[in-house]
Amino acid sequence: MKSAMVALLGLGLMGTPLFAADINNGNQATQARQAVPGTVNYIEGAVYLNGSQLNTKDLGNVTVEPGQEISTEKGKAEVLLMPGVFLRLDDNSTVKMVSPDLALTQVQLEKGRAAVEVDEIHDQNNLQVIDAGVTTRLNKRGYYEFDANRPEAMVFKGEAHVQVGDNKWEKVKGEHQVVLSAGAEPKPQKFDKDDAKDDLYNWNSLRSQYMAEANNQMASEYTGPYAGPGWYWNPWTFGYAYMGAGPFASPFGWGFYPFGWGGYYPYGFYGGYYGHPRVIHRGGYVGGVRHGYVGGAVRGNPGHFGGMHNGGSMAPAGGAHLGGDLHGGAAAGGFHGGGRR
Repeated sequence: MKSAMVALLGLGLMGTPLFAADINNGNQATQARQAVPGTVNYIEGAVYLNGSQLNTKDLGNVTVEPGQEISTEKGKAEVLLMPGVFLRLDDNSTVKMVSPDLALTQVQLEKGRAAVEVDEIHDQNNLQVIDAGVTTRLNKRGYYEFDANRPEAMVFKGEAHVQVGDNKWEKVKGEHQVVLSAGAEPKPQKFDKDDAKDDLYNWNSLRSQYMAEANNQMASEYTGPYAGPGWYWNPWTFGYAYMGAGPFASPFGWGFYPFGWGGYYPYGFYGGYYGHPRVIHRGGYVGGVRHGYVGGAVRGNPGHFGGMHNGGSMAPAGGAHLGGDLHGGAAAGGFHGGGRR
């Protein structure tokens, strides 16, 4: 198994220590790298923090502090919010950090478009996006888009509440959008999510895919102290990936695993590939192989069995079977790793 230093930070409601571990020998050492709400996790093209251009050396090392703005020209950016929540900016967009607290995480879209992928959220969290002076609270796992050019909120999957007055909120469910105008009564309207999938949506889906690949590799290979669900530094992709308390699928269908799963772990998907949920079966997932991905290759890093992207029919027939009640599945449900697409 390859040798690498993997830094871990579990961000929950209580603080946890930060460690690093050598995958080969398990030696532990304190690492200065930390992930907090506002950490810049990925950039491409021209991205600025309070007017200063960022580069790849800043990834995981700089944070959007309260009152600061992250902006893009011809470029895109990914910022970590609370554990399991990704904020992503489109081209020519600006977002201000209002509050990075775990109990109140609030950002303001000032220009352009932004999206939020929510893979994990709890009742104690209060995740809010301000657009055109209107506050929208994101309440469930899902995928959300906001547009400041023509102020609106789109809920592709999940559930949000738009503030319409003091302690008065309008619910917006999945596949519904609402025009945002201060002082106006929002009227959610249904939209066709397939027609609404544009470049921003596709880029978010791709980033979610990369995060799932990084998660799968780390979940199987990390051997250091485990501090629970949180952000884990991945030295191969030079960014943080999320590991939760149990297996789950992102709003785009990519599979994520907890510590000790994935790769060729006995209860994971053998060969290091991840299942892509395609069919709901009694609350569980019947997954296939996305683009023939097998072997755990993560952005050019070969996996345990050397598989790469577009492997076609390289996946073992049947795959792995995870019984039990994962994601509400019946005893015979859960995750199933598919063979050929």
